[in-house]
Amino acid sequence: MTISFNDRVAIVTGSGSGLGRSHALQLAARGARVVVNDFGGSRDGRGGSATAAEQVVAEIIAAGGEAIANTANVTSEADVQAMVEQTMDSWGRVDVLVNNAGILRDKSFAKMQGDDWRAVVDVHLNGSANCSRAVWPIMREQRYGRIVMTTSTSGIYGNFGQANYGAAKTGVVGLMNVLHIEGEKYDIRVNCLAPTAATRMTEDIMPEEILGTIAPQNVTPAVLFLASQDGPSRTLLLAGAGCFTVAKLIEAEGIYLDEQQRTPEKIAENFDQMCDLSSGREILTGSEHVEKIIDRAKQHNR
Repeated sequence: MTISFNDRVAIVTGSGSGLGRSHALQLAARGARVVVNDFGGSRDGRGGSATAAEQVVAEIIAAGGEAIANTANVTSEADVQAMVEQTMDSWGRVDVLVNNAGILRDKSFAKMQGDDWRAVVDVHLNGSANCSRAVWPIMREQRYGRIVMTTSTSGIYGNFGQANYGAAKTGVVGLMNVLHIEGEKYDIRVNCLAPTAATRMTEDIMPEEILGTIAPQNVTPAVLFLASQDGPSRTLLLAGAGCFTVAKLIEAEGIYLDEQQRTPEKIAENFDQMCDLSSGREILTGSEHVEKIIDRAKQHNR
């Protein structure tokens, strides 16, 4: 089976360089008409220029594809709405949204200022929400949509000096979980990608000898899969250096304590059993967890 994006329209944010550029180029190579969005700022989000987006558009057109440049700041609802309107005016639909725009302002939590926290959360989490909300009614109306959020192992697992980034990146996983549920009946599929790639955001974080093995183009096949017509939904896919794997949140079976046993001491006494994942399972909605514990309580109170 060949994955094609013929007659599809894709918006890729932060696609003037790095991962976003790779995603835009490969979507276009497989037939998509692409909105190359890039604010053109520095790695920490300051400044702005149309040059990066325009260069990627030129590459796509030179290769025989269709693309337009856009410099919307994803933190601005007005900018994002104008970008989506430009897309609709040009091509009349939006099939794929890749939320890739990002900045870094790394500092230990003790040294982090409020502005550094807000700026990073605003781009990664609020920016993803702004773009998703702008395309949502279009995707509902056409009863088709594919949204890929960009998360990170810095959020899933943690990384020193990235409290702002990690919190925002875990936030988009929660956004995915809810949008998957709300979009399911409209065939809107929402997934998360956790990439490991050599970009301007990681070039001075990872050792130089490693950077050559984690080129952005080694991640992009995962985006093409997640954004494809027959792709999954509510999947957290990790990709880098030719490696691809799925991460899941698993809930242990846990314990039930009778009323007289509901003390912190009893929790401490049974903590190892609560951590036992041998019979753990993936919980797909918040209400499923509630049903689980209510059923468990009912069984013990019969």
